[in-house]
Amino acid sequence: MPAYDPDNIFAKLLRGEIPSTRVYEDDETLAFMDIMPRADGHLLVIPKTPCRNILDASPEQLAAVMQTVRKMSQAVIKAFGADGVTVQQFNEAAGGQEVFHLHVHVLPRREGDRLRPPGQMGDKERIQAQAEKIRAALKAG
Repeated sequence: MPAYDPDNIFAKLLRGEIPSTRVYEDDETLAFMDIMPRADGHLLVIPKTPCRNILDASPEQLAAVMQTVRKMSQAVIKAFGADGVTVQQFNEAAGGQEVFHLHVHVLPRREGDRLRPPGQMGDKERIQAQAEKIRAALKAG
């Protein structure tokens, strides 16, 4: 497996070198809004420590990420009145991974809705407003 690249976009995001819309953070993980959202409230959860994907992640990294995924899944369901949540995770290029830092997509879903096509930039103001809804849901418990 290739080595972890400390200059990948999520590593830069963690170091504050590029902007992000953060919605939740603890000692081990960060959740932030996807800039190309496939659904309203689409966010990503990453570990704060280096790993390419689940193939090289430690059990501790995986546990921390999944705990945050669960917390964020509950928050987006509450924030958007969703019926469910889609959780996606890709490993290596052949598996669909594009950014080589472990990340998990969390997408609130309603019965019968369709995901938007991938690769389309979202509206920054709309993404900010959605982040506020998620933060409010987290505070409300």
